[in-house]
Amino acid sequence: MNEIRKRILLVDDDPDLLRLLTIRLSSAGFETETVDSGSAALTKVAIFRPHVVVTDLRMDGMDGLALFDALHERYPTLPILIMTAHGTITDAVDATRRGVFAFLPKPIDKNELVRVVDEATRIGLNSVCGMEDDPWRAKIVTQSPAMEELLSQARRVAQNKASVLIGGQSGTGKELLARAIHEAGPRREGPFVAVNCNAIPENLFESELFGHKKGSFTGATRDHIGLFGAADGGTLFLDEIGDMPKPVQVKLLRALQDRSIRPVGATRDEPVDVRIISATHVDLEKAMAEGEFREDLYYRLNVVSFELPPLSERLEDISLLAMHFLRDLSESYGDRVKGFSPEALEFLVHAEWPGNIRQLRNVVEHCLALATTPLIPVTLVQRALKGDEPPDGLLSLQEARDQFERDYLVRLLQMTQGSVSQAAKLAKRNRTEFYRLLSRHGINAGLFKTLD
Repeated sequence: MNEIRKRILLVDDDPDLLRLLTIRLSSAGFETETVDSGSAALTKVAIFRPHVVVTDLRMDGMDGLALFDALHERYPTLPILIMTAHGTITDAVDATRRGVFAFLPKPIDKNELVRVVDEATRIGLNSVCGMEDDPWRAKIVTQSPAMEELLSQARRVAQNKASVLIGGQSGTGKELLARAIHEAGPRREGPFVAVNCNAIPENLFESELFGHKKGSFTGATRDHIGLFGAADGGTLFLDEIGDMPKPVQVKLLRALQDRSIRPVGATRDEPVDVRIISATHVDLEKAMAEGEFREDLYYRLNVVSFELPPLSERLEDISLLAMHFLRDLSESYGDRVKGFSPEALEFLVHAEWPGNIRQLRNVVEHCLALATTPLIPVTLVQRALKGDEPPDGLLSLQEARDQFERDYLVRLLQMTQGSVSQAAKLAKRNRTEFYRLLSRHGINAGLFKTLD
């Protein structure tokens, strides 16, 4: 495994000093980046993700201590060194009390600089900002203390078989957390099977979960293993568990209690070794009170629970996520766009995010598709966030796709006079997938059987 190269961000409005420090630290094996102001440093940190920041104390605009305060609020464990030719004992005491890692007087001694920076990077490598994420949580991009604590708890829970219930608004990353728990535990070598409960037609639910035997019902032309069987030895993630029909809830409860399933048409139970992680954006306690969700099943699923915070409560993650999506999407859009202007990042941080992380990714892609400059300007971000209402009645891309898909399904059913089997063949989809599409659009195939 290659050793991580230690990244240092240098902040000073003296270009000659920046060049000197760059030479000294580069020769000592550090990777360096430089900026000439505190405001530029705030943007650079989100992009460069340094392990240590070295900043001058006296600078025009935002000085070193103001920069420290801004960075410390967002990245509380990021080591920051302050250097100055105007330092006093009082300055040094005040700085260290506030959490500054070290206070370096100018002129900077080369050996002392390298020693202190090297010492700071040992902490910085383990800090939230600079950490190279462990593989189990590599897809969860965060520097939020609240999220870090949640992930720490999730890693501990991953070591046992306890069922986990993940709550949170749509778009907060519930499936990513479920996958991370799977990857962090002893089941990582087993399968991770995910299913959205509101995408399965009620009449197919039992077969999809537990499988069926050949000939058990019309259309069962072969044995079907089911999701529990597919997840044997691993993890089954049941997303939107609150949408599971009541009759299926009873059978799921029995499967969890007995650690066995009975496929449709079978005469005996089959043992399964599956860890259940479920998720919902609805209030299950309210659903229980209204009789829509079984209380005994709720307590089986909710041995350990996590509540993912909305993006509006993870302000420190917005810039980091925006840059992550920008890099990720550059594979499709090219790398001509390098980042966001400081004003654009500021606007992103203070925007409302009802769609959470999913909405942020959509906004970044919108900006990337239309950007004509290396840095995305604030005007483009404002345009992307202006609202989902398209001008002059024009359908959004998703609305247009949904309309086309709905019209296409209707046309197929008209052509086949309501025969789902024939329509599925024409669409080159299996019956289960085709039923899901019909259910998604609220289309009843039986209504087409009477059409001439």
